[in-house]
Amino acid sequence: MCGIVGYAGNRQAPSLLLEGLKRLEYRGYDSAGMAVAVNGQIERRRAEGKLANLESLIQKDPIKGVVALGHTRWATHGKPSEENAHPHADCSRSLVVIHNGIIENYVELKDALLAKGHRFESETDTEVVAHLIEEKLKNLRPQPMPDLNEPLLFEATRLALGDVRGAYALAVLWSKAPGVIIAAKTASPLIIGLGQGENFLASDIPAFLAHTRKAVFLEDGEMAVLKADRCTYFNLAGKRLEKTPVQIQWDRTMAEKAGHRHFMLKEIYEQPSACEDTLRGRFFPLKDALEREAGLPAYVMKDARSIYMVACGTAYHACLVGKYWLERLAGIPVHVETASEFRYRETMLGKEDLVVTVSQSGETADTLAAVRLAKERGAKVLAICNTVGSAITRAADFNLYTHCGPEFGVASTKAFIGQLAAMAVFSLHCALARGKMSEPQARELVDELLKVPGQIRAALKLEPKIKEIARRYFKKEHFLFIGRYVNFPVALEGALKLKEISYIHAEGYAAGELKHGPIALIDPDMPVVAIATRSRVAEKTVSSIQEVKARGAEVIALVTEGDPKLKGVEHQLALPAATELLSPLINTIPLQLLAYHIADLRGCDVDQPRNLAKSVTVE
Repeated sequence: MCGIVGYAGNRQAPSLLLEGLKRLEYRGYDSAGMAVAVNGQIERRRAEGKLANLESLIQKDPIKGVVALGHTRWATHGKPSEENAHPHADCSRSLVVIHNGIIENYVELKDALLAKGHRFESETDTEVVAHLIEEKLKNLRPQPMPDLNEPLLFEATRLALGDVRGAYALAVLWSKAPGVIIAAKTASPLIIGLGQGENFLASDIPAFLAHTRKAVFLEDGEMAVLKADRCTYFNLAGKRLEKTPVQIQWDRTMAEKAGHRHFMLKEIYEQPSACEDTLRGRFFPLKDALEREAGLPAYVMKDARSIYMVACGTAYHACLVGKYWLERLAGIPVHVETASEFRYRETMLGKEDLVVTVSQSGETADTLAAVRLAKERGAKVLAICNTVGSAITRAADFNLYTHCGPEFGVASTKAFIGQLAAMAVFSLHCALARGKMSEPQARELVDELLKVPGQIRAALKLEPKIKEIARRYFKKEHFLFIGRYVNFPVALEGALKLKEISYIHAEGYAAGELKHGPIALIDPDMPVVAIATRSRVAEKTVSSIQEVKARGAEVIALVTEGDPKLKGVEHQLALPAATELLSPLINTIPLQLLAYHIADLRGCDVDQPRNLAKSVTVE
């Protein structure tokens, strides 16, 4: 999950790297560091805590140079501290490494290096790589001329990586070859940004988007040699590769807060557009729309025995909604799987099944592993993803992109709405392909879908009322969220948002399950958020509300405009009427706003909640 930036060019690198690191701080913020090649040596600056601490340190003790590496850390091995901050150095401190991922065999490598006299200064797995490269260089005899040392650094890095097991995106800088950065990737994202007379390296596109939109995505087992005037690419066997750059379509202004207090709030308000953009062009004409948009032919959906949906966190909740939609509309069995458990189960997955993976970043390690397992079993894979060219989209057979733009808040909001919108598109076309829905019926559902962005805009107008509710409850330490049918996953998502950013203990339950245990927790100090909008199970949900009311709970209820008010309920948020199947797209909005305002009132870091990172690229 760590953030990586690198620069080789003619401009002063430290300010460029700080700019890039600010755009990657959502990936890691336990500590940060920078290394610059200057005057035949490597200068490092490292600081525990937020990136602002590193920025202050560099202001007090500046460094200059035109080739440099920067890093923001999300701790895996070793506590957050200056000693554990990247870049990590070899014994001579003339070679440094930054790294995202986990070196699985670092203990045995470290023991072998200690036996050879290497001295370690950190608790991290990453430092092993610096010493391993140093050891390889001893046998390659460094030369006095920097240009002669470039191939030596490449070869030493390549050989060192041959001894490494695990996930890594890493970059290496050496004082004896000061004009070059060596980079490599396996199972963690790494992207090259190609500029004019300068080149960039990053773990995510926003780090260099202000300077170039031309990018090259490294694949697993690939290396890059980065210099100011060129980039060359190789595999781990040392064979030269040809890579084709892609043009990134995001606008840099999409990464700004646009006057909002936090990125999360900005992204909540971008959801009508995210929904519109994801739906656009996928219904007119209906025939073969998914083949045009995702490369997915109708026969794949028609012939599928069942669908496995695999994801983590918020994306998993989107899959749970998708299960209701697909089983109702397309009449196909759907299995929803937690990606981190999927490959360790003895599933019945086979080549007759279709696997749908959902990920905002397209780099989620657990989900990527599930894709690879599905491919091994001969199943076809459809990826629903927000990031073009990401690892999951490259591994999948078909790609249905959400068009949400970059999401910087760690707690996912607009990506979830984009995933639901894409899931609705897929469900509709799957129903058509399987003959479970006629084209006139599909047109009726399309009409309802096209109303959703406007209904989301209407839901956003409830923010002032939601803020008042947040003021009443922000000091509570426990919340319960309940929903039924398609809104049970929305209850799960509402609880997840609250616990992610406010650190309040919150649980989501199917309302009918209260009486089977959770109702024992109910007392006047536990507010209950109930999704009670118009549906086939509305009366059942109202009964559950009365059960918690009878035990002293205060209730915040989502209801439909025009419906009779619920008796005895403290707070009711009236949402625009929507067809039941699509109601999760609207009902999610007030729960996001409630979580946001409670967290803000509690003084929490909304965009960068503790212990979390945006893209979980380690298992």
